[in-house]
Amino acid sequence: MRRIILCLLTLFVFYLSHAQEKQWGGKFEQLDTELPTPNEYRSGSGAPGHAYWQQKADYDIEVELDDKTQSITGKEKVTYYNNSPDNLKYLWVQLDQNVREQETNTLKVQQFAIQDSLPAKFAAQGLGITDYDGGFKIKSVTDANGKSLPYTINKTMMRIDLPQPLKSRESTSFGIEWRYNINDRMDLGGRSGLEYFPKDDNYLYTIAQFHPRMAVYDDYEGWQNKQFLGRGEFALTFGDFKVKITVPSDHIVASTGTLQNPKDVLTKEQQERLERAKKSFDKPVIIATQAEAIEREKKKSDKKSTWVFHAENVRDFAFASSRKFIWDAQAVKIGNKTPLAMSYYPKEGNPLWEQESTKAVKNTLETYSKYTIEYPYPVAISVHAASIGMEYPMICFNFGRPNEDGTYSDRTKYRMIGVIIHEVGHNFFPMIINSDERQWTWMDEGLNTFVQYRTEQEQYDNFPSRRGPAADIVDYMKGDKKYIRPIMTNSEQIMQFGNNAYAKPATALNILRETVMGPELFDAAFKEYAQRWAFKHPAPADFFRTMEDASAVDLDWFWRGWFYTTDHVDIAVDEVKWFTLRTEQSSVESKGKRVKKGDLSAKDGDKKAMDFSQGPEEFSLVETDPRYYGEFMNRVDDKAIMQKFEGKNLYQVRFKNEGGLVMPVIVEFTFKDGTKTTEKIPAEIWRYNEEEATKVFVFDKEVTNIVLDPKLETADTDVENNIFPRQEVPSEFDQFKDKKGK
Repeated sequence: MRRIILCLLTLFVFYLSHAQEKQWGGKFEQLDTELPTPNEYRSGSGAPGHAYWQQKADYDIEVELDDKTQSITGKEKVTYYNNSPDNLKYLWVQLDQNVREQETNTLKVQQFAIQDSLPAKFAAQGLGITDYDGGFKIKSVTDANGKSLPYTINKTMMRIDLPQPLKSRESTSFGIEWRYNINDRMDLGGRSGLEYFPKDDNYLYTIAQFHPRMAVYDDYEGWQNKQFLGRGEFALTFGDFKVKITVPSDHIVASTGTLQNPKDVLTKEQQERLERAKKSFDKPVIIATQAEAIEREKKKSDKKSTWVFHAENVRDFAFASSRKFIWDAQAVKIGNKTPLAMSYYPKEGNPLWEQESTKAVKNTLETYSKYTIEYPYPVAISVHAASIGMEYPMICFNFGRPNEDGTYSDRTKYRMIGVIIHEVGHNFFPMIINSDERQWTWMDEGLNTFVQYRTEQEQYDNFPSRRGPAADIVDYMKGDKKYIRPIMTNSEQIMQFGNNAYAKPATALNILRETVMGPELFDAAFKEYAQRWAFKHPAPADFFRTMEDASAVDLDWFWRGWFYTTDHVDIAVDEVKWFTLRTEQSSVESKGKRVKKGDLSAKDGDKKAMDFSQGPEEFSLVETDPRYYGEFMNRVDDKAIMQKFEGKNLYQVRFKNEGGLVMPVIVEFTFKDGTKTTEKIPAEIWRYNEEEATKVFVFDKEVTNIVLDPKLETADTDVENNIFPRQEVPSEFDQFKDKKGK
């Protein structure tokens, strides 16, 4: 008996090692070797460690927008708090406007090819043929006493050398003066800039990255001073802002933070409307009307006004300014807070913006607060600007413009609502749950797109969501791997940016919620991650570990497959065998061929049975040999077990993993009487052999049809091998076939 057990164990170990050696490291190998070692700053549970720290940077800024020269002039006092255990000899400051300076690396590393016919605008952008003089013009860098500090500018980064090291738990202050020319987004693109309206000779300014900002110094990698090439966005430090914004006196300003001096910049009527909006929960109150905006457009004041805004515990600051702005606001009930959902838009955005923008802001705050944390800031603003979607704390800039006669299509409407939800949602990822966008785009774009999908589906009827449903990622997943990179790729090296950083991670999370974990476990774990890392700096390992820690679901196989590889899902029904119990209990001849008693395997040499037309194959159950009991003195009731199998139909199904990405196996069986049942098999079915798996299903009724993934919830890239019998293509796949052209 011992020899039999030893032989069986040897065979099992050989089988397991053979199956695993075909794959790099094994798809079910734990991620521990890939993730940073837990320490006192970041625990193995995914939570901040007991000694977690992060820096702080407070800003006192005065900035002026010149509407005649389209330029920004400013000065700031930065107070930097060193909460790290390290002494710092120098500080790194981000100069993101330098991505547009004449010697920018962005243009140098950009690939470009001449075509037979090339739009002039694209040629000018791609080759840098422009008169625009971009980048920060740094006037001075001084200490708290006004004494010059030595500094070095390296493209989009500036190092400030300190007279003596900044010790742990101490702070320092320094000042910077600068100016820059505002880019025309129509000509040059950009996350911020100006838009010109020729008909009334006015500008709409969306202003961001407008001041030198502290780079992040953290426990994870020290200074995050990776150069900005235009794609990887921003790693930023939390702090408090006091900002004075001087603009023409006939401008309306939208901004991060709370307006401190409404009496100085708003009319009495506008002040009254603003107060009324704070108590209006059912619909927006228009604070600056379209009629008022049209009057402001007609004449340009030479006077100036200064708008003062304060913002606490934010990682960035942005504003918008124009004499064209209409402004509306509505109160939103979030826990014990009532933030204002607000929209600013020119008349060119109406009637669509007045009807839909602030409603979308409200819907976003409500849904994201449900899945993450309650929205903590006093305002959330959507600003209308052409052909853009970009986010900052409390404010974002969004596209969606009707035709000149005010008409618009459903496509324009839903794209506008979608981008507003997405950009307002960025308040949570990464403005509050503050991941490093310069390194990991998916941690803000992917997580945000997932909750955007939840908002679209929960707040709107039949919303045509672009990203989230599993079937919509299929074309990308089955594409040429030369043009696909893993999600865990640095922002600047990603190929197919929208698919990689937005759609694939959002779809993965949707599948994780609906198919792998279930909504209850997923939602609790996702919310735990948001609460743990609100106003902190999470890294990928913190997300992966928290999702497992809060759910008791081992997800390393999922992270490894979806985030670290370019494998795709393609599970096939490779073979189906139908068995029924033979009534006699001895060796018998079966269709001219000897079959071992109790053997459920297919007959040697037979071709794969592709339908049930030949009827079931019989198998036998025999009494259990005493040697299988080992040292146990009691016995099972063999005859009772045999009776339970009488009249049963057993279906042995062999599944093949053609795509490489291991996933749960969802199998729908249709019975002879027309009824159906679905079996959901966890992904661990593949743990011993990642290429194929065999499973036996037992039913009282006869099966006529088998379908894998009947609701298209795993992103399976080939549905034609999901069915048995092969010649039947179930109606469940009709919509999928139409969308994918199969």
